[in-house]
Amino acid sequence: MKKIGLSAVVLLAMIIGCKSGSSSANSQKLTLTFESKSKSSVTGTATFIEKKGEVTFTANLSGLKPGAHAIHIHEKSDCSAADASSAGGHWNPTFKKHGKWGVGEYHKGDIGNFTADANGNGSITLKTNEWCIGCGDPTKDILGKGLIVHEGSDDFTSQPTGNAGARLACSAIIK
Repeated sequence: MKKIGLSAVVLLAMIIGCKSGSSSANSQKLTLTFESKSKSSVTGTATFIEKKGEVTFTANLSGLKPGAHAIHIHEKSDCSAADASSAGGHWNPTFKKHGKWGVGEYHKGDIGNFTADANGNGSITLKTNEWCIGCGDPTKDILGKGLIVHEGSDDFTSQPTGNAGARLACSAIIK
């Protein structure tokens, strides 16, 4: 039986450890910054973290009027227009009717509503296995899309947008 040296054992352990112990291979994180639109002063950040096939989305915003506001994923990662119309309509790769997330039909971009407090600050969190970050599946992949915060709340019934009003902030979902 042939003996191997200590350096060979250490090297082998490092190779095995890198291949099997890497949890980062199964997780990804995107942090985005919102750009004010439609002459608003809305700012904030959003994060998408994917672990083991589930994406956790969190957005924290400020500069809003107190009350309910909608947030949606839109078709394009283009925030160049002053009113964010360049981001297109809601992301709807499965061609469903607009609706409330998780109830009946809804777009993959129909995240929902959140409430801004008296100081104009609001946040929302959503966990789903219906999205991925860069997986290449056109029905799940959020990369290359836009994230839009709206002036009002989503009524979950008006087609195809939910009647949520002006686009107050935009961020491209890109790496």
